[in-house]
Amino acid sequence: MAWVLDQSMILLHPFMPFITEELWSTTGTRAKLLVHTDWPTLPATLIDQAASQEMSFVTQLIDDIRSARAQVHVPVGLKADLVATSLTDAARAAFSRNETLIKRLARIDQVTEGPAPKGSIAVTAEGAAYAIPLQGLIDIAEEKSRLQKALDKLAKEISGLKGRLDNPNFARSAPEDVVMEAQSNLEARQEEAEKIRAALARLADLG
Repeated sequence: MAWVLDQSMILLHPFMPFITEELWSTTGTRAKLLVHTDWPTLPATLIDQAASQEMSFVTQLIDDIRSARAQVHVPVGLKADLVATSLTDAARAAFSRNETLIKRLARIDQVTEGPAPKGSIAVTAEGAAYAIPLQGLIDIAEEKSRLQKALDKLAKEISGLKGRLDNPNFARSAPEDVVMEAQSNLEARQEEAEKIRAALARLADLG
């Protein structure tokens, strides 16, 4: 019981530093302050590998659904349906055991199994493939136009930053922090452009 209490205080310390430090000092003789105490470690025998793999499946699926929704600009307040197009037995069981959590965190309404409906985007998790029908959630033509405009704008910014960085005079005369900032801005815009291209690719066959 004392071990559990100690580990709980260590884990809670980042969120409740003053209270846990006070409790630490009054619940026993301590060699050092709580803030200097090592983070808890657990032996491998206490780790449930099956549970860990299942939660990995759950978090991967939720992340991919959220990412797919965000990429094609599905409003956060709208719930989407989810169609399972391919499932292993393990994936089906993992989803069933965590269905309430997945539906709440990924903003999912109905879940069915079958072929991917026309006008849907694909999401995956280990051992599973799903489709999110977009009919009624977004205006696909409008979303394509919005993404393309954003990509065109980024292309101009990327071109300007590249031209600046490729200019020997800029590299030679500008302060190092200014050059580094320009390089960082270029990389950020290139990464954003890749995400938009991925979103456009998702929408390419949807109409």
